[in-house]
Amino acid sequence: MSDLVKIFDTTLRDGEQALAASLTVKEKLQIAFALERLGVDIMEVGFPISSPGDFDSVQTIAREIKDSTVCALSRALPKDIDVAAEALKVADAFRIHTFISTSTVHVESKLKRSFDDVLEMAVNAVKHARNYTNDVEFSCEDAGRTPIDNLCRMVEAAIKAGATTVNIPDTVGYTVPSEFGGIISTLFNRVPNIDQAVISVHCHDDLGLSVANSISAVQQGARQIECTLNGIGERAGNCSLEEVAMIINTRKDQLGGLTTNIKSQEIYRASQLVSHLCNMPVQANKAIVGSNAFSHSSGIHQDGMLKNENTYEIMTPESIGLNKNSLNLTSRSGRHVIKHRMQELGYSEEDYKLDELYDSFLELADRKGQVFDYDLEALVFFNNLQDESEHYRLEYLSAQSGSDVVSTATVKLIAGEETILEASTGNGPIDAAYRCLRKITGYDIKIDDYTIEAAGGGTATAEKTDIKDALGKADIVANYQGRKYHGMGLATDIVEASAKAFVHVLNHIHRAEQVAKQKQSKLG
Repeated sequence: MSDLVKIFDTTLRDGEQALAASLTVKEKLQIAFALERLGVDIMEVGFPISSPGDFDSVQTIAREIKDSTVCALSRALPKDIDVAAEALKVADAFRIHTFISTSTVHVESKLKRSFDDVLEMAVNAVKHARNYTNDVEFSCEDAGRTPIDNLCRMVEAAIKAGATTVNIPDTVGYTVPSEFGGIISTLFNRVPNIDQAVISVHCHDDLGLSVANSISAVQQGARQIECTLNGIGERAGNCSLEEVAMIINTRKDQLGGLTTNIKSQEIYRASQLVSHLCNMPVQANKAIVGSNAFSHSSGIHQDGMLKNENTYEIMTPESIGLNKNSLNLTSRSGRHVIKHRMQELGYSEEDYKLDELYDSFLELADRKGQVFDYDLEALVFFNNLQDESEHYRLEYLSAQSGSDVVSTATVKLIAGEETILEASTGNGPIDAAYRCLRKITGYDIKIDDYTIEAAGGGTATAEKTDIKDALGKADIVANYQGRKYHGMGLATDIVEASAKAFVHVLNHIHRAEQVAKQKQSKLG
């Protein structure tokens, strides 16, 4: 049996299902590129039949990704499989992932069929998918609660029908490690053709056991783990990619020399990208990527760290790509310095446009004085979000507020070829700016959620962190005509960052309207 555990990432499918607002195609593509750099073996990027938007994003990613296998999900229905294959056919290599429920409660209550009927549907689905590709994965949904005799029958039949990977999901996060590992062990002992397929696991975190269950499964012979960055996903989330990757990397002694293809130095950057784009902050005490993961507050711990880092750190920050901040970048720094710093941070020239980054750097340096590594990364991230064809652009913003004055804002917005100036009062400067933007566009946008945070932090010293030196990142979830949109903005001023986040939403709405018009034109 191979010692390689394949990493199947489903951030863009299972993870995205849990978001307050859907990601755009461009945002999904950014995450897909990050996953490719990270070294995931397979990335599940959507459910094509679910919507035209999902179809488009799957097709776009399938066309662009070269170093990972691109996968799409389908129910065990011919139409689903046909649509998935149509979206994926532009890829160099692709996988079709089809599934059906196998537990008694799902079969009887959800599908309202007999198990024999479900078994026949599964076999037919796998055979149908094999018409398009030799790389077919079949999932026994809710396998963790499926009677073991039925599960063995299903796995054997799926492999016989042509499934090259069979996934055993703990869909509702119900099992405990000894139990789940026992299920995998039983399958290996009782399914006669099990050596003809890779056994995969997909564990949810409802009881906080998804990572433990996944590790237990690979100890019993599973060789693919399905997971997401930061553990995002339905309900309590999925098995966390960064956790299983670093467990396998750090505890080879206990895991019989198992390995993955994950490039661990890319973990932190990929984690941050997903957190920002998905508007899902990483909790401070999150394993591996939380802000406290490599922090030491106790005097005893600090003393031990000063004497030997191994006393309280079982892995280094550098092993996941977490770099220490440098304080040597000012408005006097040239392009070559910025390029050098980006190389040291692990970015290639293809990851950013140097001229755009340098212009943004100079503007920030004039405001802050000193620019830090995390500032550069934030600028790259937000510059990459910008689209040259954006309809709305914030040209000018002025806001005034105080305890003795009415909050006012003046906004100059570029809308296509037109420049519009508007002023308004509001309940604070941010509300005033938002009222201006609503007046200019005529969009009756409701704000469902608003957060502001420091992007990366402030001046880091042994004694303190000064928030005044931090870039402000605003995130909003907006509701327009029953659909939710996520907007982000970055600036040293929180009012400006908030306005940029609103403009980000405006561009999402404008693009959605253009797509709707094109579809209507085709239909008409």
